[in-house]
Amino acid sequence: MTAYFETIEFKALDGFICDLKHFKSNKATKGPVMLVHGAGVSSNIFNPPSKNNIIYQLAAEGYDVWLENWRGSIHLEPNEWNLDQVARNDHPAAVKKVSELTGSKEIKAIIHCQGSTSFMMSAVMGLIPEVKLIISNAVSLHPIVPAFSKFKLNLLVPIVSRFFNYFDPQWGLTAPDFKSKLILAFVKATHWENDSTVGKMVSFTYGSGFPALWELENLDEKTKEWIQYEFAHVPLSFFRHMQKCVRHGALTPDNDEAVDYVSDPPKTAARMVLFGGKKNKCFLSESQEKTFRFLESTKPGFHKLYLLEGYSHLDVFFGKNAHIDVFPKMINELELG
Repeated sequence: MTAYFETIEFKALDGFICDLKHFKSNKATKGPVMLVHGAGVSSNIFNPPSKNNIIYQLAAEGYDVWLENWRGSIHLEPNEWNLDQVARNDHPAAVKKVSELTGSKEIKAIIHCQGSTSFMMSAVMGLIPEVKLIISNAVSLHPIVPAFSKFKLNLLVPIVSRFFNYFDPQWGLTAPDFKSKLILAFVKATHWENDSTVGKMVSFTYGSGFPALWELENLDEKTKEWIQYEFAHVPLSFFRHMQKCVRHGALTPDNDEAVDYVSDPPKTAARMVLFGGKKNKCFLSESQEKTFRFLESTKPGFHKLYLLEGYSHLDVFFGKNAHIDVFPKMINELELG
């Protein structure tokens, strides 16, 4: 299989410049599948140093693979965003761009973490009618976090927000000032796991585990080295919005326009397939279970839930055995439509 990426810029509906990475393959015979990354990373999070990664697996099955870099991508201009902005502006524009470029009226999507929460918000608001199948990993409409994460959101975020607009795991490689050096020293003193310093910064930033976003035994050394350069700036504005959502028990707007995004039946015909790692210490697997129950209450027997033994948060995509344990399940659901 010969392949390369082409980059296509698009404007979000409010004018913010985002981009799509199109995986050009000579085997693409099926419709488009969009991959949507989480916060503080980029679309490259789906592209670990393995020919067994999800991009190559999808392409080998004949899918036309598109990766969205929404405004939370570390490859785009740093900006202070919330989930509402992303849901209303970025994903609808990205979906329309892929539809326009491919000529396809139907799109499927694989979404992760805050790419998942914001994309699901777009879906339930009826803003992406072209999307007929959504495969969501880690969290979708009901963010449920460990107790220590609640503590950090409720007590530490307001304090840290006084001194920082952004948090950056890259401080594990280079801390630019006294404030960031202080944070780094604290992380080094409290995280003793056998991970890189950036990996420890990631765990401090996003969850409650040691580490928080993956099980170390699921990573090979090449991936462990690679991941150091895949996390960077994430705005405190996002954490303030997530704090409100966690307190409420479901995704809710960052303003007072509406109660939440689960008060009414979803305004989408898309089938939802939810994945959750049972060892996830960023968003507990109960998050996906709760969303599944909500979806089942609106359309029984239509949606599906997978709870993965031995997996956490991001190792669902770059675990060394994900091509055996996870991707075949996702591809089978794509085939079912």
